[in-house]
Amino acid sequence: MRCILYLTVLNVLVMNTQISAQTNRNNIRTEGVIMGVMTPGPNNAITDVAGVRVGHLTRIEEPDVCTGVTAILPHDKNPFQNKVPAAIFIGNGFGKLTAISQIQELGNLETPILLTNTLSVPTAADALIDYSVENNPGLRSVNPVVGETNDGYLNDIAGRKLTKADCLAAIAQADTGMVTQGCVGAGTGTICFGWKGGIGTASRKLPTALGGYTVGVLVQTNFGGNLQIAGVPVGEVLGKYAYKDLLENGDGSCMIVVATDAPLLSRNLKRLAKRAFMGLAKTGGIASNGSGDYVIAFSNYSGNLIQINSGDSPHLETFTELANDDLSPLFMAAIEATEEAIINALWQATSTTSNGRTIEALPKEQVLDILRQYHRIR
Repeated sequence: MRCILYLTVLNVLVMNTQISAQTNRNNIRTEGVIMGVMTPGPNNAITDVAGVRVGHLTRIEEPDVCTGVTAILPHDKNPFQNKVPAAIFIGNGFGKLTAISQIQELGNLETPILLTNTLSVPTAADALIDYSVENNPGLRSVNPVVGETNDGYLNDIAGRKLTKADCLAAIAQADTGMVTQGCVGAGTGTICFGWKGGIGTASRKLPTALGGYTVGVLVQTNFGGNLQIAGVPVGEVLGKYAYKDLLENGDGSCMIVVATDAPLLSRNLKRLAKRAFMGLAKTGGIASNGSGDYVIAFSNYSGNLIQINSGDSPHLETFTELANDDLSPLFMAAIEATEEAIINALWQATSTTSNGRTIEALPKEQVLDILRQYHRIR
């Protein structure tokens, strides 16, 4: 997975943040902290679902630009001409996610998914329209999918410095393989549980006896609550949690993208998306009043692709969707991968200074000591 990084008039602390993100520092799993019982894919990332690509564009400019965009592409084909089944679950609707009604109505995704900051949603949607028109001559309608969280504490969000070119660059750079995490792309300026948040990802691979399918998750973390890692009340022990005093709250947002290669259509993808939200709850997130918490789930199973032929009428290859009774392992995979992706976002993020403010990274050594006391390191 490739990443473009714009660094202008560098603030040294911010530059260090980005260098750490680019070097793919160890996830919490490499410290011996295991969440769940299922096995990750080879990259422990959403890109373990074959064909899924991720790209980031990061904007860092002193003194107050600290933002970016992350692109998730469901496969390597033209997304408008090869739509994938999709669904959206709304955990708390205080957000600006585009494309909701058409996905709910038709049950498919026809553009890449872009994640960015709240006030850059129109810019990102405009970029997706440009992308779709360029790749589909004669196009007259398209449903651009853009999710967001608010990075206005560290970023001059009202300045709207992110451009269409930035968004298109994130799409162009999207790739398979390892996914850069932490303070990068749409996670550059985010905050989670009072510490520096960011982009995180994880995956789970079902055993062959259960279908052998993969579920991958990518998150943009910017929310509050009482942090728990592997069931340990880390936020409580460290004395940092929502509503600890009147100066702290639990507002914020989280975007969750779930990909799978299992043969599912919109109805069961929505059921899968609901379980991903349970993974957020396991980390201590509370979906507060001011939090925009959304899950977008899609399947790129080859037989699912809704192809547009020369007559502009949709064609769906015949295939057998998984029976309801076969979904429980996928549900479990989505819960585990979401929980781990959120913790990975925290684990890979580093302290960031921008907009006259500093947000510290999670104190990892202290956290590891706490987890040892609770016998959660294997």
